Amino acid sequence: MKRLFSILAVAALVLTVSVNANAYNETQAYPEDIQTITTTTTVVSLQDEMPEAEESLGFHQELKKRFIEGGPGFMGIVLLCLILGLAIAIERIIYLNLSTTNTKKLAQEVEDALQSGGVEAAKEVCRNTKGPVASIYYQGLDRANESVDAAEKAVVAYGGVQMGQLEKNVSWISLFIALAPMLGFMGTVIGMIIAFDKIEAAGDMQPSLVAGGIKVALLTTVFGLIVAIILQIFYNYIIAKIDRIVNDMEDASITLIDILVAHKNK
Repeated sequence: MKRLFSILAVAALVLTVSVNANAYNETQAYPEDIQTITTTTTVVSLQDEMPEAEESLGFHQELKKRFIEGGPGFMGIVLLCLILGLAIAIERIIYLNLSTTNTKKLAQEVEDALQSGGVEAAKEVCRNTKGPVASIYYQGLDRANESVDAAEKAVVAYGGVQMGQLEKNVSWISLFIALAPMLGFMGTVIGMIIAFDKIEAAGDMQPSLVAGGIKVALLTTVFGLIVAIILQIFYNYIIAKIDRIVNDMEDASITLIDILVAHKNK
């Protein structure tokens, strides 16, 4: 029994010493583990913040970055097409808005002036009114003393002149619409040629050699298409505005001839 108690006492002592040793080792390991966990958490948090920092770039900064990556050569020409096209489009929009006239109101004022003060009073109303419809009315009234046929011919002839004024420089916008994507495609072809030249010089097919040229090629194409889309929207608006004004001119011309015929028959 004494030997048994002695063995149990020794075993308990060994177990206590080993438990204390393990506890000491674990307490020594905890700071390293905590430091490792803290470092990992910091790295992960930094990696999570990096995309946010990249996403914080504004639209203009991102656009500028892509423009520089596309190369100043073709990108500059595409940008020039956009600037010139927008300048012409804005000028045409302002001109067309100023050329818009309330034709029904003008026709009524001309008819009232013609009945009250004659042709000169009607011409004075046209002189004080802006727009191509008033100019056409003036030309028709200027020939009213000759005959209705002469007034009609003057209205038709001057209507063609006014239509040419409305469509002035619009063809340049269509040119830039066609030119911008063509320049982009040319930049694409040149970028692909540069990429294959690098592959031929290196003698090996490396993705890094091809990626740069393809990236430049795609950027020039994208910017060319963007310019064409923007200018196409303005072009369609301008064409619709011109068609509306031309329809008003034709309707007003018919109204003027009817007014002159009614005035001659009195």
